[in-house]
Amino acid sequence: MSKPETANQQTNEQQLKMERIVSLCKRRGFIFPSSEIYGGTGSVWDYGPFGVLLKNNVKAAWWRAVVQERADMVGLDAAILMHPRVWEASGHVKSFTDPLVDCKQCKQRFRADDLAGDRCPACGGELTEARPFNLMFKTFMGPVENDAAVTYLRPETCQGIFANFKNVLVSSRKKPPFGIAQIGKSFRNEITTGNFTFRSREFEQYEIEYFVPPDEADQWFEYWVEERLKWYTAFGVKRDNLRLREHGEDELAHYASRCSDIEYNFPFGWSELEGIANRQDFDLRQHQEHSGRDLAYFDEATKQRYLPHVIEPSGGVDRSVLAFVVDAYEAIEGGRGSAGAEVESVLRLHPRLAPVKAAVLPLVRRDGMPDRARAIYEELKRHWFVEYDEGGSIGRRYRRQDEIGTPFGVTIDSQTLEDDTVTVRDRDTMEQVRVSADRLVEFLRDKLGEC
Repeated sequence: MSKPETANQQTNEQQLKMERIVSLCKRRGFIFPSSEIYGGTGSVWDYGPFGVLLKNNVKAAWWRAVVQERADMVGLDAAILMHPRVWEASGHVKSFTDPLVDCKQCKQRFRADDLAGDRCPACGGELTEARPFNLMFKTFMGPVENDAAVTYLRPETCQGIFANFKNVLVSSRKKPPFGIAQIGKSFRNEITTGNFTFRSREFEQYEIEYFVPPDEADQWFEYWVEERLKWYTAFGVKRDNLRLREHGEDELAHYASRCSDIEYNFPFGWSELEGIANRQDFDLRQHQEHSGRDLAYFDEATKQRYLPHVIEPSGGVDRSVLAFVVDAYEAIEGGRGSAGAEVESVLRLHPRLAPVKAAVLPLVRRDGMPDRARAIYEELKRHWFVEYDEGGSIGRRYRRQDEIGTPFGVTIDSQTLEDDTVTVRDRDTMEQVRVSADRLVEFLRDKLGEC
């Protein structure tokens, strides 16, 4: 097979994989197009019953790793609507723009820096001159829509941290090096969107702003690059699907001295999951100058006053969720022994991320099995998110749980009624073991870990 044919085959396989993942996400209640009954809203997504559980688990795992398990980190939940001068100080009002061009013939719009030539990629028509397009969503605060009432939906979460730096410093009694962590929604009126949930106009971020003495910034930058990379692999992402890419001098943001991206090998190519940047003292200095407030830290030990430098690990929650799903997804041609199955899908999600930890399944709907299964379900749901399912064949129910990533299936059968043992099936190995019902919680806790 020639190299072009091999490359085309790989592209087609990756495209098919992405199509199957998007289909599974909708069919099994992970992610829906927003406002679909009205034709949808461009690049905005709703998380369904299993999607919201998965997303919450990803956020909880991040929060536990960077806040709960550390003594040098505190949390924050800043408002989405902020004083408009915040965005003047940060530079967003003036320079948070993309170059925009229109096609004179078909009227479609494109980012100029995404185009290889000077003609429309859709129809070949002539393009207008590029003009700056601000990506912030503008709105009005209060009953009057005039210039004095203009405000913005935040395009990033970090400015809420910088604006609250002194409040947190004083109230938490922390001193550099220490960090402030936040999870929250951001909004960008992107010209070019796509690749499912990877790039959308409403998205969620998790960010750390880690404040350090200026002479310690380089070592903390290296520390956070490695720390964040380890987090993804700890929750099941294959190391071969991750890479670090350091920004060159020509692509660094004007405020950053260094920046490294953690990239994931999505079916549509290598793309950024998270960026770790050394923002120096740019943000605190800007807000200090625009607000007139002193944001410096006074070190009692050295009797020095300085503006801390900031290391920022900033990741996309939605991108992380997508990466975890892509990495966990496996399509098995011919199925895993199910009669008539052409392709069976399995999500091998890490147990702490899996939306449902166990499914309780009576083998048949008679002979008292549903009653015993219900009692076991009621016991398990006190500890984890679990499901009860008695509809259809046991094979079909196993397949559904495999598709939503449930690590364990607990089957109640005729032997359960005799000796009160149940069958526990492992999602990944498909091995089945008998466990006494009164030891089931202990058994699952041992397998699931701290879920």
